[in-house]
Amino acid sequence: MTHTTDRIEDLLQTGVRDKVYPGAVWAVGNTDGIEASGAVGLLDPDHPDEPMRLDTVFDVASLTKILAVWSTIGTLVDEGKLQLHTPLGTFWDEVQGHPLARATAHHLLTHTAGLPLRANLKNLYGTDPQDIRDGVLHEALHRPPGEAVEYTDRAALILGYLAEHLSGQPLDQLATDRIWSLLGMAQTCFGPLSAAAVASCAPTEYDEATATHLKGTAHDFSARLLHGVCGIAGVFSVLDDLALFLRHMLTPTRAAFGPAWIRDSLRVRTGGLAPARGLFWHPAPGTEDDRDVWVHYGFTGTGMWISPTQRRWAILLTNKIRFNRDRQPLTEIRNAFRAAAFRR
Repeated sequence: MTHTTDRIEDLLQTGVRDKVYPGAVWAVGNTDGIEASGAVGLLDPDHPDEPMRLDTVFDVASLTKILAVWSTIGTLVDEGKLQLHTPLGTFWDEVQGHPLARATAHHLLTHTAGLPLRANLKNLYGTDPQDIRDGVLHEALHRPPGEAVEYTDRAALILGYLAEHLSGQPLDQLATDRIWSLLGMAQTCFGPLSAAAVASCAPTEYDEATATHLKGTAHDFSARLLHGVCGIAGVFSVLDDLALFLRHMLTPTRAAFGPAWIRDSLRVRTGGLAPARGLFWHPAPGTEDDRDVWVHYGFTGTGMWISPTQRRWAILLTNKIRFNRDRQPLTEIRNAFRAAAFRR
């Protein structure tokens, strides 16, 4: 791994020098665990004496969709409590008689439910969590289910509500009990973080309301509106915990979600529709075989990759959003990182 490690370190140091992100933490591993890892840059450019560390806590943003929603939905499918192709209206009272009743969990997981693409919850439904829930679950569809692949955060929000309905638990407790505790992910949780944890957390975007960069509070406004817990975003985690999660995906020997769920998720489930999607995971761009490496990204600058055929995984955590929202420079680094981590 020496050559690969040097290549990755050089790549990520370039991102620091070019001010793509203040710092980054990374790891590459297999079924045995972490093969190589490292940290580059600073936790916060305003504090040059604080380097990025392997145990830095990150707002993982949309990785919440995998760590808390996809994983818990998988346990419900494994237990027979949810059938992916059953219309939601046949078993979920809250959506009966509303347009969403025609959609299925499979539609939501593949972003083919035809949901509205608008995502500004406050402007649409106000600030009361129950009004937001009612608005999201009862609004008209953008198009008929199964017609097109259109990414929207609403899919994860609705699946989070569905998981709560089927389990009788709030999403944060459900994820803790069914996933994080079982896998030993002791530092993974929904925010806001405790004062002690905030000290080792990477800051994100500047917040005019508090006149400071967010740190330990979710960057995603929808998550903050819903008191830090929702299917869209809000989870904080560390490199070692994410490595445990991905290792479990390659060797699912404990409880949590099982091998059938993983296998069914990491394959194209959208037929001839484009872009191709699995179940919340999607093929990594630029791979020779678009079903070989699967990825999920977080808006703050995070990402996880996994290849069931190569039996490898990779993690790249940055607080890119601390600088700006320009995605292209990080996209180029992510693609180069994936190529180095999964080179044949």
